[in-house]
Amino acid sequence: MSLANQLVDLIAALMLLTSFAMLAQRRLTALVDLLALQGVLLTAATLVAAWVTGHAHLYLSALLSLVLKVVVLPTLLRRLVRRLDLQWDREALVNTPTTMLVGIVLVIVAFNLALPISALSGSILRGALGIALASVLLAFLMMITRRKAVSQVIGFLAMENGLFFAATSVTYGMPMIVELGIALDVLVAAFVFGIFFFRIRETFDSLDTRHLETHPAGEGEDV
Repeated sequence: MSLANQLVDLIAALMLLTSFAMLAQRRLTALVDLLALQGVLLTAATLVAAWVTGHAHLYLSALLSLVLKVVVLPTLLRRLVRRLDLQWDREALVNTPTTMLVGIVLVIVAFNLALPISALSGSILRGALGIALASVLLAFLMMITRRKAVSQVIGFLAMENGLFFAATSVTYGMPMIVELGIALDVLVAAFVFGIFFFRIRETFDSLDTRHLETHPAGEGEDV
């Protein structure tokens, strides 16, 4: 196994670990830190792809990932968490042990779904594709089991990280114009989500998304 394959496998394993850590984490600032760690791993995966292929645009893509996913988005989320005075998201729809067991099942499903494609490709695809798909499914599980809007948005961004990791490690990156478009979309989405948070808080005095299903007439709850 080449050094590049070993590095990709290591990054993929760390991506999977961070996905499980995010699934179990209830402290919002720690969730943002884990999201930033995923950004570091994506930057490293892009640098490995640039080293293997020699494509100069991948170095620019790595820089874009570093700025957007490690610096800009985590900084925006930390400021939102502070301004909204949020600390914990304890009110999950499913308890943590059950969520982790479901997560393990999703990892098994992801590897089985990726197996037919992996059999047609080289060794660098075998582990990375399954883990990338597992990261997407775990992020989706996080979105549907959390009640706080901030946690759901972090899950959405983690899902995008899983898709980005698949594109980087499996296909050695997307065309630069596509990556720039996705980066702009994610950045705009972060600002829209920020406005969305404040509107929910202003209307319901809470960021619990259960209130979106009911009339806001005077029904408030502490965050």
